[in-house]
Amino acid sequence: MNLLKRLILKGTNRSRLAQLDLQAQDERFIEKAAALASLADVPTNLDMPTVSFKHSGHAGDIIYSLPTVYALSREKPVSFFMHLNRPANLKAVRKSHPLGNVMLNEKMFEMLQPLFLSQESIAACEPYRNETVHYNLDRFRELPIRFSRGHIARWYFLLYAVNADLCRPWIHLEPDRSFADYIMVARSAGNHAPGIDYSFLKQYRKTVFVGVEDEYDAMRCMVPGIEYHPVKDFLELARAIKGAKFFIGNSSFPYSLAEAMKVRRLFEMSYHCPTVMPDGIDGYEFCFQAQFETLVERLQYKDCGQTA
Repeated sequence: MNLLKRLILKGTNRSRLAQLDLQAQDERFIEKAAALASLADVPTNLDMPTVSFKHSGHAGDIIYSLPTVYALSREKPVSFFMHLNRPANLKAVRKSHPLGNVMLNEKMFEMLQPLFLSQESIAACEPYRNETVHYNLDRFRELPIRFSRGHIARWYFLLYAVNADLCRPWIHLEPDRSFADYIMVARSAGNHAPGIDYSFLKQYRKTVFVGVEDEYDAMRCMVPGIEYHPVKDFLELARAIKGAKFFIGNSSFPYSLAEAMKVRRLFEMSYHCPTVMPDGIDGYEFCFQAQFETLVERLQYKDCGQTA
C-alpha cells in the first residue's frame, strides 16, 4: 500500500486500514513460514549412537533448549556444541548485557561445561569448531514470531515439531544444603517489573545474592544486609539454587536454572518482555509489590506453621 492510500484511509476508514495492515502482516508471516521446513534439521542416520546439537547462546536460551534436546535425542547420549563469540542483537534490551556484544564467550562456556557434563544424558560438551551436527538450535531465531513475548522453551517446539512436559525438571543434581535456610536472590539489570522494591527483604534474617557483582551492588542498596555468593562455575550455582529455602529472580540465567530444576521460585515478570513463565509445582510469578511481599512471607514460613 502506498503512502497516499494510507493517508486517505487513515482519515476516512481507520478500521479498513487496520484490517489491511493485519492482512499484510499475515502475508509476511506465511512467506517466512514457508521456509520453516528447511530450517528444521532432520538427521538422515536415525541409527546414530549419539545426537549432536549446536547453540550460540545466550546462556538462558541454552538452558531452555534442553527439553527440546532431550525430546529430539530420544534417550540417546547428547553431544552439545557451544558456538562462541557470536554477535548479540541488543537493540531491544533496555540495559547492557554482562557479555557485551556477544551471546556466549569462552568464560561462559567454561562456567557452563561442568553443569552440562553433570547431566546423565549429556555425553560431551565442547566449543563448536565447525563440526557437522544433527540439529542447529540457533535456527529458532529465524522463526517469524515476536521474541518479546511467548515462552522461550516453546519456541524450539515450534521449530522442531516436538513437545516436552515443562512441569517436570530437566536439570538434575544434588543440592548444596548449606543454603537451606536462605532466601536466594538474583536480579539482572534489565527486565524489571515497574515499581518493584526488594527493600522489604531486610526483615528476613538470611538472604543471599547470586549473579554478577554490579547486580549485587544494586541489590545491596535496597537490602544492605544481603550476603553475596560468587561461584566458580554454573554447576556450583545450580547446586546453591537447588539447596536454598526458595529462589527469587527475574528473566535471567539464574532463574532459568531455578525453572529447570523446579525449585521453589518467585519470578519477577516484566510486562515489557513476558518470555518466561513458571511451569509446574512451586513456581509463582509477580509484577505487583503487595503480591510479591505476600508470596515471600508465605514461602518463608511454608513448612513451619509460623507467621511473620
